[in-house]
Amino acid sequence: MDFLGACATATARRGETGWALADAADAALAVLGHGERGTAGGADGADRTQARGATRLDALHQRFGLTAVETALLEVAAAAEQSVAGHLLLGLLSGDDRPGRPTVALALELAGVGVDARSAHRRLGPRAALVRYGLVRAVGADVLLSRRLVLDDRVAAYLAEDDVPSRTTLSMLLDAVPVELEGTDEVVAALRADHGLVWVHAPGGGAGAAMAAAACARLDVPCLVADLGRLDPSVSVEDGVAGLVLEAGLAGSVLIVLGAERARPEQWGHAAVPVCAVSSDPWDPGWSGDLPVTVLAPRLSVAQRQELWRPLLGEASTSREITTMPLSPEQIVAVGRHATATAAVNGEGRVSAERVRHSARTLSRGRSVRANASSAATLDDLVLPPAALGEVRRLLDWARYRDEVVALGPLHGKGGKGIGICALFSGPPGTGKTLAAHVIADSLGMDLYQVDLSSIVDKYIGETEKNLEKAFVEAEATNAVLFFDEADALFGSRSAVNDAKDRYANQEIAYLLQRMEQFDGITVLASNLRGNLDPAFARRLHFMVAFPDPDVDTRRRLWEHHLAGLDLDPADPIDVDWLCATVEMAGRDIRNMVLAAVYSAVGESVPLGMRHVDDAVRREHLKLGRRPPTGRTKSAVPGIR
Repeated sequence: MDFLGACATATARRGETGWALADAADAALAVLGHGERGTAGGADGADRTQARGATRLDALHQRFGLTAVETALLEVAAAAEQSVAGHLLLGLLSGDDRPGRPTVALALELAGVGVDARSAHRRLGPRAALVRYGLVRAVGADVLLSRRLVLDDRVAAYLAEDDVPSRTTLSMLLDAVPVELEGTDEVVAALRADHGLVWVHAPGGGAGAAMAAAACARLDVPCLVADLGRLDPSVSVEDGVAGLVLEAGLAGSVLIVLGAERARPEQWGHAAVPVCAVSSDPWDPGWSGDLPVTVLAPRLSVAQRQELWRPLLGEASTSREITTMPLSPEQIVAVGRHATATAAVNGEGRVSAERVRHSARTLSRGRSVRANASSAATLDDLVLPPAALGEVRRLLDWARYRDEVVALGPLHGKGGKGIGICALFSGPPGTGKTLAAHVIADSLGMDLYQVDLSSIVDKYIGETEKNLEKAFVEAEATNAVLFFDEADALFGSRSAVNDAKDRYANQEIAYLLQRMEQFDGITVLASNLRGNLDPAFARRLHFMVAFPDPDVDTRRRLWEHHLAGLDLDPADPIDVDWLCATVEMAGRDIRNMVLAAVYSAVGESVPLGMRHVDDAVRREHLKLGRRPPTGRTKSAVPGIR
């Protein structure tokens, strides 16, 4: 398009009617023709700038598949952004007495097409390519011909040779981590056949984005990888998707989006480039009449994870504790970088497995996950009888080696069942059930999603099931261990149907039975009474761990564990033998007593002595409505019983 020539013709046409602003328009036109004063390099510099702008305009013409007229309209909208003289001239030609953006009517006139409503709606209506791709928009409430044609800010920056995405888009971008997996060939074939949308179903930590990135690498085409889960909450999903789609089009890259289920399916159809939508949900035919190519993304094997860890951690990548963490390739890169940087800041010689697990927990802890944000819990913090501790270790081994077992065949998921692991922790209060759930999550580098019964159970029919579904979906999306405390409140036994209340209570339990089978994560149920749970749940449990009241030996280890590292008074030693033999309480109660004793000692600014523990034991028994123990020998400190 000869923009200057079109503007000169429009100016002359208006001048023939005695236009009062003709001289101002001619002056602006002259500046445009000779390069504005103050431009580096004078007119030659302006010419070079215009040439680069024309090159970028040609790139948009090709990448978005624009017609010659659409490209001309884009050039008119861009002229107001590129120079002061252009801004002034377009405002004058649009009927203003000051700088302004071109009206739709003026843009059509300069593009050399008919200035009428039919032409305007055809080229700048809601379904027109320029508007659909988000390159321009017609702003105003008047008729379309009178509205102002506004170039998108990001497009204006691109034409000005600024290749940095917007802040919103930048916050979602990830590094591409290509990994050749089963299903990569299908993605390659779909992209080669110019399919606009490839739906990659990646349940339970499947490496969908890595598989799509590998397909792009094989085709030698660039890709833009983003995660909708990282979108700023203050920005709508629609705006976030629009920014990603536009950025991919400007770069001429295939768009790979994680968390694609967060957006409406039709939004991906607005892209000028192919989109690989990675989702934890399978494609629902009810979303759209046009069925995309669908590909199932497998989970990474331990060996594949080790290959990704090696360039980040070196020798530490061989640690089984690291390679068995269920992280996606993108998460592995993020965790590896964070762990390496944190280790360097703390002056650590090498990156330890504990450092990597800490970084993994930091990564997985999302805004919506209700989890314990305190320091990590380890197996060393879990003081249990050998049988119970052995079962917890065995559960961890199942979680770590699950991917290798799944790779051997559909042992887990035959008949539509998921590959999740479910455990029941049963026992009296305070015996370590909740702590064990935290140990499992922290040992695997995962977060703990603790289901809040007050926000789940609803008096209205069907609402409880909806709330439970949100909990399962959120736990899957954030790669968290799903923890139901006081599980018998939800997983209780079904009863005979005597009224509507019984019917709907049974319906909730039936839903849970079905949903647990489909869950691909780790579920932990905690209950004080194992017999309160419906027998049907037992067949769906992989582990049933009993947490008994601690015996004398276990109580001794609990007292020693909680007293370790404290400043003790040698003149008033702690009588652990008497405590473990006499104080028959659970681990949480023992911790509470030690905590109360420490507060008393700190308040007196003295080391911890048996007198403080004695008082704490007495108070804890009274608090629980129990008779305090008696019969201990007198303290070694004079005046203290």
